[in-house]
Amino acid sequence: MATEKKSDSSSVEQRLKSLYQLQTILSEIDRIRTIRGELPLEVKDLEDSIAGLHTRVDNYHNDIDELKRNLAVEKEKIKNCQSLIAGYKEQIDNVRNNREFDLLSKEIEFQTLEIELAEKHINDYNRAIDNKSADIRNTEERLADQEHILNEKKNELDEIVNETRQEEENLREKAKALEPKIDERTLSAFKRLRRNARNGLGIVYVQRNACGGCFNRIPPQKQMEIKMHKKVIVCEYCGRIMIDPSLAGVDEA
Repeated sequence: MATEKKSDSSSVEQRLKSLYQLQTILSEIDRIRTIRGELPLEVKDLEDSIAGLHTRVDNYHNDIDELKRNLAVEKEKIKNCQSLIAGYKEQIDNVRNNREFDLLSKEIEFQTLEIELAEKHINDYNRAIDNKSADIRNTEERLADQEHILNEKKNELDEIVNETRQEEENLREKAKALEPKIDERTLSAFKRLRRNARNGLGIVYVQRNACGGCFNRIPPQKQMEIKMHKKVIVCEYCGRIMIDPSLAGVDEA
């Protein structure tokens, strides 16, 4: 029975050691990610912005195509009106009475007004095309600037990733090898703690009679339990798993 208890204690001690080793490795991976900083997010934001600018340019071109189609319609309308006016003028020379003359004159006046309206539309469409063309030039200039910045950011990120890729892969392999040495329940709790902790620490050692995560003081009785390595103990304030400095390989002297 004593041997079984000793085995259980040893098992908890070994799990805690493995867990702290895992924390050390994951913290190093976090450090590598910190070196990369916000670059991955900046690259993603720039890519999204560039895609949006391309869409905007495409929309401007579509708008210009639509305006040009409207221009063609108005120009055709002017031709038709001019043709009608020419016909009415031929007829007006052969009118037999004032009533026919007035009707043809009104038709000529109406078609003339239609031409003026069409010309106004043409001027409006031409101004709109000029404005859209200016928008395209401005957007393409901004697009060129964004693409230049994106290339610089990508090169910078690729350089950092290349420098740290092998190191990170090695660390991930070590972390993966450690996980089977930790029971599933403790490992799941540790991962949850890491996700919620600002500094990514799920397990900490006792520092100057306080939790190494939140630095709240630990009662003497609980410190004694931590030193015995018989069970997994968490901080009552921050929830982090706590271990004795000796298990973490830290010399308090």
